[in-house]
Amino acid sequence: MGNKVAIIAANGGMFDAYKVFNIATAAAASDAEVGIFFTFEGLNLIHQKALRQLPMPAGTEHFADGFAKANVPPIPELVNMARELGVKIIACQMTMDVMGLKLEDLIEGTEVGGAASFIDFAKDANISLSF
Repeated sequence: MGNKVAIIAANGGMFDAYKVFNIATAAAASDAEVGIFFTFEGLNLIHQKALRQLPMPAGTEHFADGFAKANVPPIPELVNMARELGVKIIACQMTMDVMGLKLEDLIEGTEVGGAASFIDFAKDANISLSF
């Protein structure tokens, strides 16, 4: 059995996006099967409009210059890299219903599933993370 990484993304800020997508792309690039379950504010990370304007924590605005100087890709580019590497992007159906979101609001390639379907994916994961 190969490596499998299960990630839950429940927070929706800029730093959360970098954590989720840096780890997901690194794992996928090393041939792991990766699935990310986006729930509550985490849906911002795959919302077509919100992912382009994710908030930075107060007092950390100076990091924007650091990201640029370190050639860290912007979030939309990391999201595309994740998709190209085959990372499963799974939006929580319940949270979408609560927030009134439709599949069309989310990035291309998003799957919709419930917690039970993600648990089925994650049950034999080698690594499980939550952000």
